[in-house]
Amino acid sequence: MKVLLISDGHGDLARLEQIEPIAATADLVLFGGDFAAFGKPETGLPYLERLAHLHDRVFAVSGNCDEPDFRETMEEFDVSIEGSLSYFNGLMFSGSGGALKFTGVTPNERTDEDLVSDLHLVAESVPEGFSSSDEAWNNLVIIAHHPPKDTLLDTVTSGAHVGSPLIREFIEKWKPLLVLSGHIHESAAVDAIGPTRMVNPGSLAEGKYALAEISGGGKVPFEVSSLELKTL
Repeated sequence: MKVLLISDGHGDLARLEQIEPIAATADLVLFGGDFAAFGKPETGLPYLERLAHLHDRVFAVSGNCDEPDFRETMEEFDVSIEGSLSYFNGLMFSGSGGALKFTGVTPNERTDEDLVSDLHLVAESVPEGFSSSDEAWNNLVIIAHHPPKDTLLDTVTSGAHVGSPLIREFIEKWKPLLVLSGHIHESAAVDAIGPTRMVNPGSLAEGKYALAEISGGGKVPFEVSSLELKTL
């Protein structure tokens, strides 16, 4: 299964048009948040409309530049996985929107507890006999706009790690197959926590994206067989 991973579109419709040929070759498109341009929340809806028609199956979360109630608009376009579980080709998807409180000037800044609460259905949907301490959610894919702390995905220009401690704890506990993050444009990278592969593709508005290949399914465990950063 080929997956296109993008984030931080910031209202740039021209970049979405550029990536259409690549999306056409993918089986699935994942978007890590920030539909709207900084300080221009009205640019979010046109971007969402175009993104929703980029592919037959798009899963997404909101970013800190999007209004807090933008999730409801995303749900109308059947792309939101915030606070929910969605299924596709044997994989399960859940997401966390917004970002940690920092500048106070973007509309969707939240507490760490709020961010991780979006993923509550994962814990509530644990199969009987499953223990997070001895098994992994081998079919679970997470989109979290705010990256996990102390990784290659959350480093700002100063070198400080500004990621979410609780998102990291969630990954360590539940061991998802793949995590897509965004938010920190300068920290485009591929990393891992235990068996979990993680990527911050960088900002699509800057021409950055990533591609993943996921193999397995059925009686064969899922595996991220490749995960690469790309540039338009």
